[in-house]
Amino acid sequence: MILIGTMNLTRTRDRGSFYCPQCGTTEFYRRRSRRPFLTLYFIPTVPVGAAEEFIQCDGCDATWDLSVLEMDRDSHEAAKEAQFKDEALRSAILTVLIDQQITPGEIDTLISLSNDLLQRPIDREELGQLCSIAVDNRIKPDHYILTVSRRWTQQQRRLALQIVFLAATADEPLDGPRLELLGRLREIFDLTDAEYQATIEEAIEQADAT
Repeated sequence: MILIGTMNLTRTRDRGSFYCPQCGTTEFYRRRSRRPFLTLYFIPTVPVGAAEEFIQCDGCDATWDLSVLEMDRDSHEAAKEAQFKDEALRSAILTVLIDQQITPGEIDTLISLSNDLLQRPIDREELGQLCSIAVDNRIKPDHYILTVSRRWTQQQRRLALQIVFLAATADEPLDGPRLELLGRLREIFDLTDAEYQATIEEAIEQADAT
């Protein structure tokens, strides 16, 4: 009986150092090549596909596309900051839409929070699109925030809490589902009672100053 199969052969082509997005630091890497081969009695004989090159971090073993070598720390941090701003804004939108409706005052507040506090420019048209997406997806705000906040820094979590609080209190008294959500955020963000209270008080002071 003839045993025929396939296997991938991986070779190291080059070595160097790069900024690893997962480690968050400069690490050594291996530039590796993986290619499938036809095997005869478990011995690789004929290549059956093109070689695929990738970068493997020596620090965390994560693999990346070759384009990661073109990414520097500053551009990566800027991309993460932009992602946080989008996620914080979506968190506020989901909070406002927790009762499946939005008032003109809440629209104005969301635009102001995004433009001023988050420094993330937005207009009514884009906000309307984001609200439509949020309604269609039917995602609960605490579920969304729990998922995305895992990659936030503690400072970002406190800013997001302020954004959500100011959105929740924009045009209606704080009660019911919105009040429950804000209480849940203390646990999600792993804040002490003192940290939570100080963050809310700072948000109120900012609102009074505007």
